[in-house]
Amino acid sequence: MDDRWMTVKDVAEYLQLSRDQIYHLAQQGRIPVSKIGYRWRFKKEKIDQWMDEQGVTQKQPGQQA
Repeated sequence: MDDRWMTVKDVAEYLQLSRDQIYHLAQQGRIPVSKIGYRWRFKKEKIDQWMDEQGVTQKQPGQQA
């Protein structure tokens, strides 16, 4: 199990997003985060799990909406 804590910069690089996007997601409560004082920290395991849950399901040919 990976219990590594990541910074906003780490998560932004890991997810290939901007730091502003990570701050925005964190402030909205849309990404798992802990705030220690004024610093945001992200558990890598939780980020991976969150990403897995973000999967988009695609409609298969012949499948009704």
